[in-house]
Parts: sequence; C-alpha cells; structure tokens
Amino acid sequence: MNRHVTLYYAPQSRALGALALLEELGADYDLRVLNLKTGEQRRPDFLAINPLGKVPTVVHEGVVITEQPAVYQYLAELYPEAGLSPAPGTALRGPYLRWLAFYGSSFEPALLDKALQHPPASPVMVPYGDYDSTIKVLTEQLEKGPYLLGETISAADILWGVALAWTVAFKMVPDTPRIRAYIERIDARPAVQRARAKEAALIANHS
Repeated sequence: MNRHVTLYYAPQSRALGALALLEELGADYDLRVLNLKTGEQRRPDFLAINPLGKVPTVVHEGVVITEQPAVYQYLAELYPEAGLSPAPGTALRGPYLRWLAFYGSSFEPALLDKALQHPPASPVMVPYGDYDSTIKVLTEQLEKGPYLLGETISAADILWGVALAWTVAFKMVPDTPRIRAYIERIDARPAVQRARAKEAALIANHS
C-alpha cells in the first residue's frame, strides 16, 4: 500500500501537531501550505477538499481525513511500526481512544466557553461538562505518569502536548507545574523540534 500522505497545513495553527506526528512517525508526506492571513483556506480548490476550510486536513490515496482526533488516529494506524497507536484488543486501546476523543469533544468546547466567557450552562445541557471539570480530569490523568497512557507514549500525547503549549501560551489553560512538565516533555522530542523548525522556516519565508 502507498502510505504517502498530503497534509494541508498552515503555520501558527492547530496543524502543527499533525506535522509533528508525521515527523514522529517517520512518515512519507508532503505539505500543502495555506496562508490563513490571506484567506487561502477559503479558496474553492481547498473548500472542495474540506468544506469547512480547516487545517489540519490529510489526503491519503484520494481519501480525505479531517477533525484532529481522526487525523491522529488515522496517521498513527497507517504507520503502526512507530508504536504510537495501541492495537485493538490491547489494554491501552480504550484509554488511547478516550484521550483522542476527549480533546475534540470536551477540551476544545470547554476552551471556547472559557475564551468567550460563557456562563456555566446546566450540566444536563452540556455534553462535555464544563471548563473547570475538564481541566481537572486532564490534570489528574497527567499525574499518573509521564504520558497520558502512563509509561507509554502515543499519538494522543503529540496532539495534547502541542495543543497545551499554545493554550498555555495564550493563558487559556493554567500554567501549572504538572502541565508545564508535560509540555516540556513533548516539546523536547526531536520530531516536535523538527516540526517547529519547519514552521519557523515557513513563517520566515513568508513574512
């Protein structure tokens, strides 16, 4: 099977984590760089691929994958030899899928509530809980080990580590010692550093 993928990417966006994951996987990929400042994500050719005009978007053999948890799961399973995706039926598979899903279904909606200063809604009306409980659940999980799955790193850690770096930088998430240590642990990985270097070069070339 041809495992070459195309990542539609924009500097200073959520797509950085997907780029870091591709580096971590040792994947065969190419970048299609979009300039969000000039609205390239709204061009008809990209909207034909992802009608929401969002990155990261991945294309593999004509198949389009959007939504961050799906992107990370798909890529990690495409390169199983990297060991970043627990196999179905193993003890870590459920927790792995949980933390991928928790990011998109609970964490980001709670962040939006926080950023927009929405008052707490009735618990029965909010499927993802609330900001404080979401951060509490995350922090308690990080206390259990160096990674979300304990001693085992997974694609979920690349997603969360890169995301927490920017959410803490924008003061959307508290900069606690536990969260800071986790960010630094993920940021120290050579693959993440390579992704950040590629992003810095792209920014410099388009400034």
